[in-house]
Amino acid sequence: MNTFSLNLADPIRDAISRIRFAPHSNNLLISSWDSSLRLYDVDSSKLRMEAPGEAELLDCCFENERVCFSAASDGSVNRYDLDSGIKVSVGNHDDSATCVEYSAETCQIITAGWDKKINFWDARSTQSHGCLSSLVSEVESMSLSGLNLMVAAGSSVNLYDIRSFKTSVHTKGVKVKCIRPIFNPKGFVVGSIDGRVLLEYICKSSSHEGYAFRCHPKVKDGRRHVVTVNDIAFNPSITGSFVTGDNDGYATLWDARGRKRIFEMSRYPNSVVSLSYSHDGLLLAVASSYSYQEANEIEEPPQIFIHEIGNCDLTSPSTGASNKK
Repeated sequence: MNTFSLNLADPIRDAISRIRFAPHSNNLLISSWDSSLRLYDVDSSKLRMEAPGEAELLDCCFENERVCFSAASDGSVNRYDLDSGIKVSVGNHDDSATCVEYSAETCQIITAGWDKKINFWDARSTQSHGCLSSLVSEVESMSLSGLNLMVAAGSSVNLYDIRSFKTSVHTKGVKVKCIRPIFNPKGFVVGSIDGRVLLEYICKSSSHEGYAFRCHPKVKDGRRHVVTVNDIAFNPSITGSFVTGDNDGYATLWDARGRKRIFEMSRYPNSVVSLSYSHDGLLLAVASSYSYQEANEIEEPPQIFIHEIGNCDLTSPSTGASNKK
């Protein structure tokens, strides 16, 4: 697996909050606590756009190859034209806006934050489509898969059908750090602050039952060292293959079907705060950055590493042997 780091002439000046590959290209969107949104062309190794702002950016997402959105610590939600870099306000939360997603099915921008609200905006007019404010805790993480919205608040996961706002609540018994969709079969996976990963399928069957495991059981001085799972990403080209990133700087590839570890990558300079696969699954981007979660974090400059996935890595993980790299 070939690996290289992004070469930014103007380095990212504060912690990285999120990275996301574009829907149909190898352009990588980067949001950061330095208040700038960046678009990097991985194929040509060029920074295509940098849009500075006034507040720390806590999340970002694409609408399409030419338009994206950000969520910021001052509650603002903004829309960007990636060709011109022009930024337009969509709306505001009453507290920090922590999450943003875009629904192609309903043409809505969906945002959530520390005000315990989920807001829906019309992407064409930026008018509000409504607000859900019955959450019991601040929203830590949010993901969208088709018409299914998955929201992590405290130790609960709220699932919504965005057409009807019909909801179901799953109490996980752990403080959820991140939530991401499982595509085939449908479900969700959460990473917790105590180092556990929990997979749950929406339509359970004998062959697809949810389970949990301790993801990164590091041991120090004979004691288990609890490490937060910051992000999880599923490879779109390999059913059941996903990677986790933790606060100790490790990224690990797992086989969901075989319920086993495939391999652990070499330790990164900082915490692994965000992960993203390219649309074809041939590239994996890893954001290594301090995360402001612990007082003793190593504040090495934030970096983004790109792993090129070879043909030999695109086989079904359940047929491979577990190893470590």
